[in-house]
Amino acid sequence: MKLRIATPVVLATAVALTLSACGGGGGSGPSQPAGNSKSFEFWSFTGIDQKVSVEDYQKKNPGVQIKLTEVGSSVETAQALTTALAGGKVPDLVLIQGDDLPKFVQQSQNFHDLRPLGADKIKGDYLDWVMSQSTAKGGEIIGIPTDVGGMAVAYRTDLFKEAGLPTDREEVGKLWPTWDAFIETGKKYTAATGKAFVDNAATSVFYQAVNQGPQKYYDPSGNVVYSTSPQVKTAFDLAIKAAQAGITAKQSSFSEGWSAGMAKGQFAVIAAPSWMLGGIRRNAPDTEGKWDVATIPGGAGNWGGSYLAIPKGAANPKAAWDYITKTQSPQAQLEHFAKSGSLPTTPSVYKDPKLTGLKDPFFSDAPTGTIYTNSLLGLKPFFIGPDSSTIGQEFQNAITNVEQGKGDAAKAWDAAVANIKTAIGK
Repeated sequence: MKLRIATPVVLATAVALTLSACGGGGGSGPSQPAGNSKSFEFWSFTGIDQKVSVEDYQKKNPGVQIKLTEVGSSVETAQALTTALAGGKVPDLVLIQGDDLPKFVQQSQNFHDLRPLGADKIKGDYLDWVMSQSTAKGGEIIGIPTDVGGMAVAYRTDLFKEAGLPTDREEVGKLWPTWDAFIETGKKYTAATGKAFVDNAATSVFYQAVNQGPQKYYDPSGNVVYSTSPQVKTAFDLAIKAAQAGITAKQSSFSEGWSAGMAKGQFAVIAAPSWMLGGIRRNAPDTEGKWDVATIPGGAGNWGGSYLAIPKGAANPKAAWDYITKTQSPQAQLEHFAKSGSLPTTPSVYKDPKLTGLKDPFFSDAPTGTIYTNSLLGLKPFFIGPDSSTIGQEFQNAITNVEQGKGDAAKAWDAAVANIKTAIGK
């Protein structure tokens, strides 16, 4: 899962493309006849290389045709799906990022209840708190989880060495038991090298810290508490502190500059939930062996996770369900983790030697299976509400404005809260 700001122009383009892609009825496209039970249309978001999973499935299931459309960012994909549901022209299968899921769960009538297809039989394979997020009040299950985003920090060992900092992952983790210590380490790095320590403050500080406590933007009963939550305010203040410390490269996550900066070594550290590892490989292929992975400040947390859902108007729901069951079984998720770094949502594999013994050569043979599962063990799951994605984006926008010199740090919190209230009406 990833988060990106969706500009109006990009969003309009994404919606137009996806609507034209599904013209002629759900699941029917120029290369895929409607009603063909061995073919289906699949919408995903970009940046997670869903094409690999699709190609692997097709190799194992000859004759199946999958029309994959990578709509745009996770936010853009959710917006396009909302438009498609209103127009009645939908894909057979869609990937929905965790923060965007609640608003669709509230409209569960727009999706197939997966229980009659077999979800009741397999729901016990997944983490309870993850499955609960895709379960409606009436018990309908509208999504099967594909991954969770156990958190860690990826860092460049060569750049740390140049700065006179330790490079061993255990010693690096000891540099930052807290986020304040992380920022102080950044100051030391920047003072020694004259270069940026971390990519940005919004995602690599705020979005990590805010995902580490038991309560985020909503309380356990579903009441909005973003403006009064100590956890949210603390995370926001830490990010503003990092933005003002002069340790960031001011490169917004998933932007072209961010991707290029990663490859060129313009920053030494990046927040790396498990699914981010694949992105680092793709964006900086020539840096293999120069990265390592250390424990995140605070030790535990979760950023991300996605779900596969089948819209009610899907032309080929059985074909879509077959894809879900075969690609999201415990063993399939384990295989996917070994290839891409997406952490399984199936706890039965957490002690499997294929996971616990996995070492990633790209990241200096870091024991990624152990690092990421440990980051989930101390997690107290928080409630995700229908406007979590919007709320989080506005907080990040305010932090980025300060980082870019466009916003007043003293007024940033109040500005973010005011923008959120305008956006969600509360």
